[in-house]
Amino acid sequence: MKLSILIPTDFSNNAKSAINYAIKLYQEQECTFYLLHAWSVKTNNRTYITSNFVDTSKEEAKIKLKDFKNNIESLNANKKHTFKTIFSTNKLIDAINCNLKDFSIDQLFMGTKGVTKAKEQWFGSNTVNTIKKINQCPIIVIPDDYNFKPLKQIAFATDYNRHFGDELITIKAFVKLYDSKLQVVHVCKKNTLTDNQNHNLTMLQANLSDIPHNFNWMTDELKKTEEITNFIKLQDIDALILINYNHGFIENLINEPVIKNVVSYPDVPLLILPYKD
Repeated sequence: MKLSILIPTDFSNNAKSAINYAIKLYQEQECTFYLLHAWSVKTNNRTYITSNFVDTSKEEAKIKLKDFKNNIESLNANKKHTFKTIFSTNKLIDAINCNLKDFSIDQLFMGTKGVTKAKEQWFGSNTVNTIKKINQCPIIVIPDDYNFKPLKQIAFATDYNRHFGDELITIKAFVKLYDSKLQVVHVCKKNTLTDNQNHNLTMLQANLSDIPHNFNWMTDELKKTEEITNFIKLQDIDALILINYNHGFIENLINEPVIKNVVSYPDVPLLILPYKD
């Protein structure tokens, strides 16, 4: 099956990291990569903007997007990959939403931050906004300057509070890409599970029987971001999977107070799956 992958770009190095990762991840897969640039005029505190300035700025951005695509194509000789550009004057979220439908997008790749990077934040504002508002397809978030390596160990963080559905199909497909091992990790304060959690755990165990996996239990002694980061380092994890529940784990990560120790941040790709109740 040919994949349709949407990759927003602001021409930053972080956006390039997302594109390069997607290309290498799916090097054996037929893909169409849609490079989306959501353009807006940069005012630079001008009190008056002429139509000529706006038109010139827009044309420069279109040329930059075309050059961006040509550069990627020149560095990627994979005949299974096709690249197309999308230039939009809508806000980023609106542009993403529109093109998810128009091009039947299977996955959305993003960098963690854009041109303006704040190292004290876990995600940049565009990424946070996208995670909160886009729930139609998987979102793969790539750290800045991340170099691709085959996926040997993949972590899946869960609290077992919700039942599992079609998300497991995507998780298993992702694991099978590189014959990875799935490390299921549960971060909790209590050392026992409720009846509902036990039911969901039993279901998960049955559904993962055909792929290599382990179940891991971590006490909630630190912030969840720190616990997960420690687990990633300890187990040499190559990617982290999260399901985007309402009022769930991802929302907790986004809303947790900023961690000042930059080296404690997760530095692996995140696969964020939509939850369909």
